[in-house]
This record gives sequence, structure tokens and C-alpha cells, in this order.
Amino acid sequence: MRTACAARATRPRAPGNRVRGGVRVPDHDGMPANPHDALPIRLNVDDSDSPSDVVDALFLGRFATGEQPFSHAANIDRVRSGATLLPAGAEVLRTARDGDRSATLAQGDGWTLLVSRWSRGADVTVTATSAELAARILDEATDGAADEPEPRPENVTMGFWYVSPRRGPHRTTRQISAGTWDEIRPNYTAPVADAMDRLMKTTPEDVGGRLLLLHGPPGTGKTSALRTLARSWRDWCQVDCVLDPERLFSDVGYLMDIAIGEEDETTGRGRWRLLLLEDCDELIRGEAKHAAGQALSRLLNLTDGLLGQGRNVLVGVTTNEDLERLHPAVVRPGRCLARIEVGALTRAEAVDWLGREDGIGREGATLAELYALRRGTSPTALPEPRGNAAAGLYL
Repeated sequence: MRTACAARATRPRAPGNRVRGGVRVPDHDGMPANPHDALPIRLNVDDSDSPSDVVDALFLGRFATGEQPFSHAANIDRVRSGATLLPAGAEVLRTARDGDRSATLAQGDGWTLLVSRWSRGADVTVTATSAELAARILDEATDGAADEPEPRPENVTMGFWYVSPRRGPHRTTRQISAGTWDEIRPNYTAPVADAMDRLMKTTPEDVGGRLLLLHGPPGTGKTSALRTLARSWRDWCQVDCVLDPERLFSDVGYLMDIAIGEEDETTGRGRWRLLLLEDCDELIRGEAKHAAGQALSRLLNLTDGLLGQGRNVLVGVTTNEDLERLHPAVVRPGRCLARIEVGALTRAEAVDWLGREDGIGREGATLAELYALRRGTSPTALPEPRGNAAAGLYL
């Protein structure tokens, strides 16, 4: 059975206004004295809503009516263990928890605070009677709440872009472990290693084309190379991975947010940015213009068109497609900073890598197959691993 209830806050009717369809509208061409006079305050709750939805709705009340017209907010990617995200003296009004997500509504003299938490992250939003009070309460709630891991030489800060249902285009950062190029160089066949040698040593002065293309079969080490590239370039280039590239080039607003970018606080301005788009086969194959509409055109516009002008932006794309199947506009001369086909190791290289011959065919082996053999697992029976730290993210 579906149930519903509705509650509506009422206030004296403003002169010159009338109610139409439950919404107060001005007579003739006049405007209400206050913006909230035109806004019905109504809370509809049915069995599809959760307690967290009610907490969110209650939080907006004082801001909507103008009682607390100022709002400040902050996002914390990693909340320190034990941090309450509540200022001293806060009165907790509501708490809702659902799995690893929770919502807390609290108040104090002249302010209201909403804490939305998930896993290790949190959003903290404050409304208050003044901007100064909102900023102060937010600072008190979040002071010392961020958990910053100890920096390690093998770590590199990488950004991750995605569209959040609540916040729209959003960027978060993580510390990613990455080996040095000397450590992982034996994972690549000789022609690939030679090409990577030049790429790892690239400086801003060497940048020509704006597109970096790594193509080849799965399991050959493309992702591992990109992580090491982020480490090699970290002094001059900020690396961001786009988690939903299929949406990026179909949503102009999202594309503009990424093109403008966000600077890491510790890196300063004027740095280059490398945007990583993984497994974009449909975007850049030969029939991409028909299959993906304007997506390919927007990608190329970001690299060397008007959208990319005045911005130090590089775009890195990985694909499993053969070079012959890629769109000619993608691989035309002058567009690519590097275009590297990452393939399997030869038989001799694979035997040298593994230290034995058994299990290696005449055509050699991919990096994924070699790690499977090292673990004693049949490569043909093993699903393609992802995110295995021991394997170095070799996809």
C-alpha cells in the first residue's frame, strides 16, 4: 500500500498577491516583497522516501524562508576517524543512518548544520543569520577533520572527475602508489620501452601535440604505464582521471567544468593538466562520428581546437583497438604527443621476465598472462584482474 502525507507552513498573505494552484503569485506585474513569499513551503513524504530525505528537506526550511539566508559548505574526501563534524555546543535534532551513509541535522544560536557522510567522505553545509557566522561555524565543524595520509615517495596525487547526482561535476583526489619507470620497464617489449623512455622524460618545453594515445590488447600494461607517467611528470603536470568519459563528451557543462579545471592547493597555478580517459574504444574508432555524434569532435576540440586554446591541457586515451581501426582524425600528424602501441612481450622477453619457459607460447605473452603464470594460475582460466597492487595495475 502506498501512503502519503503533506504539511504546509502558512504565513500572512502579502498584499497584492493571490494564490494560484497552491503557489503564491503577484497580482499584475508586481513582485512579492520577499522572494520566499512566492515559494510554498511544502514537505511531501511517501514510502519511496528515506529518513535521510526528510533530514535534507528539514535543513532547507530556514534558508528557504529567509530566517537564515546565508550558506557555506565544504567537502572532505577523507574524514579523520573520530571526527564528529559538529561545532562545540551543537544541538543534534535528527540523525539518519543507512549502511555506510548518514545524515545529521544540528543547530545552534542563529545557525543550522547538515552533515552528510558516506564511507570516508562527507559534505558539511551551514546556514546562518550572517555570512560571517556561517563561515565561522563551518570552520569549527571541519577544523582538523580531514585525514591526510603521510606522503610517501612512491605515491602520487591523482584527481578523479565524475558527475555526482547531488553536486554535479565533482573532482576528488587520492594518493596512488606508482613504481618508477626503471622498476616497471621490463614489463614492456623493447619498442614500447624505447618509446616510453622518451615519454617519461618529456618536459613542458617538449610538448607538441596535445593527445597521448596508448592502444593495444587488454592486459599489456597501459594503465600501469599511465600511473608511472603521473609520477614521472608530477613536478609539472597534474593528472586527473575521468571516471565517466562517455558522459563527458555528451554533456557540454561537464566538459566545460573539466576544461577549466581545478588546481590542487599545493601545486600552484600554471601547471599542465593531463586528463586520462580509459577504454574509449567507441569514441575514437573509425565509425565514431556516426556512433558517438559530436563526442569525437569535442574531444579533438579540447586537444587543439578553440576549447583547448589558452589552457595547458593534455588528453590521454587508452583503447584496445588496433591502429587501423582508429579514426584518421585522431592519429593525424601533429595531433599526438605520443602514439604508442602496447603489445605482448616476445617469447624471449617473456621467458626472461618469468624465469622459466613452461606456459609461454611461441608468440610470447602479455603482462597479465605472465602474472597469472607467476601465481600458478592458468591465464585462460583467469578473469582479467583489475586493481591488483601486486601486479602493478597492468591492464
